[in-house]
Amino acid sequence: MLFRSPGFGCRLNGVGMEYFAHSPKGDIPAQTYRDHVENVHRLANRFAQEAERFATQSKGLLTENTDAGASLHDFGKLFEENQEVLRGDKKRARLPIHHEDAGVAYLLNKEANYAAISVFAHHRGLPDFQKEFNREGNAFRDTQPEIIERTNKELNRIAEIHHQIYDTTITYPTESYEGDQNLFIRLLLSCLTDADHTNTAENYGQYPTLDEMPELRAEERLKQLDAYVKSLETSDPRSQLRSQMYEKCRNSVQTSQFVSCDSPVGSGKTTAVMAHLLKQASSRRLRRIFVVLPFTTIITQSVDVYRRALTLPGEDPEKVVAELHSRADFEDKETRYLTSLWRSPIIVTTAVAFYETLASNYPSTLRRLHELPGSAFFIDESHASLPLTLLPLAWKWMVKLAEEWSCYWVLGSGSLVEFWKLNRLTEYHPIIPELVPSQLRNQLMQYEKDRITFQRNDQPLSLDEFIDWTQSFPGPRLVIVNTIKCAAVVADELCSRYGRDHIEHLSTALTAADRAITVRRIKARLEDEKDTDWTLVATSCVEAGVDFSFRTGFRQTASLLSLIQASGRVNRHGRYPNAEIWDFTFQDNDSFPNHKGFELSAQILKKYFVNGKEISPALSTKAIEDQITENDSLLRTVHYFLDKEKEMAFETVAKEFNVIEDHTVVAIFDPELIRNVQFGKGNWRLIQNHSFNIRKGKESDMNLKMIAPDIYQWMLDYDDFLGYMKGVLWKEKTKTSFLDF
Repeated sequence: MLFRSPGFGCRLNGVGMEYFAHSPKGDIPAQTYRDHVENVHRLANRFAQEAERFATQSKGLLTENTDAGASLHDFGKLFEENQEVLRGDKKRARLPIHHEDAGVAYLLNKEANYAAISVFAHHRGLPDFQKEFNREGNAFRDTQPEIIERTNKELNRIAEIHHQIYDTTITYPTESYEGDQNLFIRLLLSCLTDADHTNTAENYGQYPTLDEMPELRAEERLKQLDAYVKSLETSDPRSQLRSQMYEKCRNSVQTSQFVSCDSPVGSGKTTAVMAHLLKQASSRRLRRIFVVLPFTTIITQSVDVYRRALTLPGEDPEKVVAELHSRADFEDKETRYLTSLWRSPIIVTTAVAFYETLASNYPSTLRRLHELPGSAFFIDESHASLPLTLLPLAWKWMVKLAEEWSCYWVLGSGSLVEFWKLNRLTEYHPIIPELVPSQLRNQLMQYEKDRITFQRNDQPLSLDEFIDWTQSFPGPRLVIVNTIKCAAVVADELCSRYGRDHIEHLSTALTAADRAITVRRIKARLEDEKDTDWTLVATSCVEAGVDFSFRTGFRQTASLLSLIQASGRVNRHGRYPNAEIWDFTFQDNDSFPNHKGFELSAQILKKYFVNGKEISPALSTKAIEDQITENDSLLRTVHYFLDKEKEMAFETVAKEFNVIEDHTVVAIFDPELIRNVQFGKGNWRLIQNHSFNIRKGKESDMNLKMIAPDIYQWMLDYDDFLGYMKGVLWKEKTKTSFLDF
């Protein structure tokens, strides 16, 4: 259905009147309704068209719905009571009449249902659709009957005003999207909300207008990367294998939308896969590359490599390679804008930020989703990116982005789980070729077997027994345990026996700044061939992507995948003969309780050792399959999420799709930073770098003092060795409180 407005004008009933969309703020005048709607319409249309270039079906439908929604998203602001506030005549925090309902009502009358839903959700978020359908004919209308009544009564009058102000031709699309409607609706809302928020922010000067954004320039960056990799080559056998890996990945010709890269640690995936993605982006005319990493701790390392290797002359590295995670913050507004909204040509982000964006129903998070169509992705350490219960739903989204929006995916790991082959886990089974040719892969795997052997100590150990046992092995030694408390207890005891110079400790009990200093010190010690008699005690934060290479490793039993990942930090560079990593358990007690989250995976791993199976990455898929077979509740949870997605339960999916169960509060120890926060001068970047997280519910036990919303002062001891566990252990030793960490 097409509608042509009767023409532009603001004169109603013979009286000139100006209508506004945003109220004045300080020296910034009120923004006119026409200006805002026109700009939102322009931006939303641009976003939709850019995404729709890569659509494989229902061409034009995204743009048409975006046009309709953007044109009418602020329809209800034309009520006189709202105009009184927007003109600045009356001071109110919120508009007296919910403005979304008028646009929704008008679009529903035109049967433009998708556009109506986007307007309904552009402030409040996407709801559970069944709840809306249960509202006795008022689905997607306001929840207050008086608002609905008022809107219905004055809809024609408001429409007349709108059509006089904003002269444009609008298509009201009524047809259904042929593919995955959930993803389509999320993308539609993304285009509208990003345009709306962008124009509002520009109006208030919150960040600059960026018409000229950095482009991918894939061919040029590939040449730059080639030169960078060439400069790193040496004559040793390992370097030669890495060079072969790079060339094979770079020049691999692929026609599918998915490939896997199952290559061992230290084989050069960081640069090899990026070369492949740039080559694919060039041939497929893709617009953006995403690198999705499992842990925050490895982002900075990867970003540093990409910025050195991919930045072209005259470019700002921070704008070319964006770093997005919970601790990334930028003083520069343009950089923050490019990063948080996925505007940069290359985005390095965490699995948490990436997948929870796909799952979101909330406008401020979803607004960047429209940047995904026509992108290439590297999901690194894909087995560690998601809990198994969430993987099938995320996999469905990835498949639909590939099939319907031309996205290209590389699934990489040193212990790749081929989850797409497991019938009980997913109904989507695309053919996924291997990126690395079999001959080279066999060479790499043989190198892996020569690099390290897997051993198991079957005897549960006391702390004293554990220390005596581990210290009998050649160093430097790596110990990885399952909890923050366990790491602190072991490190503290080792320090008491052998002195601080013989022990390093790394966990999230340390602030981000202290962890960074510790990592640099560890790397320097590992490079010193004379400095060998020392031990690093750490949690799983070192298991993926961290470039450590120890002589001997010990991993508290968790899972096969954790053990293989931990092995990647032992003899990583092939320097040591007969290197080993040991699987072990502690005697169950207050300091070392058995981790309930690892009970099943630990049992499966123990069974592999007992049955004499060769511990290797080849077992990864079987380990997951065995876990599924022995855990009915896992599959029930899997199907729960898939069913909720089918039901279009957007709000429920967003609320329960938690990649990480983050039930923590922020705590600060630094006195100067505490004072700044108390006086409202806290810089968020400094807070993030000099804080740590404490489990919610422990505020009273820990004597935490709130100094700002969601920010607390740490009242116990802290040091750069044990972090906040310094105070916790003191509390336990003095028996002031028992704390289970």
